[in-house]
Amino acid sequence: MRNPYNENQVSRYRLDPSVVDVIGFCTKNPAPMFPYMELLKDYGQYWFVSITPYGRDIEPNVKDKHRLIQDFQQLSRMVGIDSVGWRYDPILLSDKYTLDYHIHAFAQIAEALDGYTKTAVISFIDLYPKVRRNFPEAREVSKEDRIALGKELIAIAAQHHMVVKPCAEGDELAPYGADCSGCMKLSDYETAIGARLNAPKKKGARAECACYLSCDIGAYNTCKHLCRYCYANAENSLVLELSKRHDPTSPFLIGNYMPGDQIHDVPQESWIDRQLRLPL
Repeated sequence: MRNPYNENQVSRYRLDPSVVDVIGFCTKNPAPMFPYMELLKDYGQYWFVSITPYGRDIEPNVKDKHRLIQDFQQLSRMVGIDSVGWRYDPILLSDKYTLDYHIHAFAQIAEALDGYTKTAVISFIDLYPKVRRNFPEAREVSKEDRIALGKELIAIAAQHHMVVKPCAEGDELAPYGADCSGCMKLSDYETAIGARLNAPKKKGARAECACYLSCDIGAYNTCKHLCRYCYANAENSLVLELSKRHDPTSPFLIGNYMPGDQIHDVPQESWIDRQLRLPL
């Protein structure tokens, strides 16, 4: 993957189960991977699938949500309930997408996903510069609305055997039953793969993030869902232009090796604790 701030700095990773303990997938459409799941069977996996209540005015190219719910259920049957989480984020409010709208939509989706996941991640829209430019009418969600809505979503999730995990939202929802310790902690990976990980201490990608992150092999300006709240796309025209440079035979998501590339082979090792322990 290329350093997004210096394109000739390249980090190269080995996709080998002997040194990759878990692959985390974040997606709005897992179905295209279903024919290739056999290729992933030797890897630990955790999937976050986003299912939000917005129409094409906000998410122009996202799959029909009813079909996406079916895909989520199928994915859960493939990888197991401990290896898939639901993301209902980012939450934004408008004249159309009101508090009551979100409560009703969340309840419908939670009911459909009952028994297929134990985790519902929520967050409220962040107005990054890219978001302000591409979605100028978006507004911040007030603390009063965050708490009012959060309390309702936490209660609904509990009715459907899920725990709400706020993403980088501090601990303001903890008194109401939310797990504010991180969306994807090391213990979540361990539960997903059924093994203990002797991993070094690492911080999240942002100061507000409590998740355990090792490496990110994504790339900015590559998602053609073109959601208006997206902070990873600068301009739709750039996304469409870069997508033309995708080569399925290349080790890069976009493009290929270039003259002047400085390639760094990232040190990798398995952190799985293989020591046999006797139950006490």
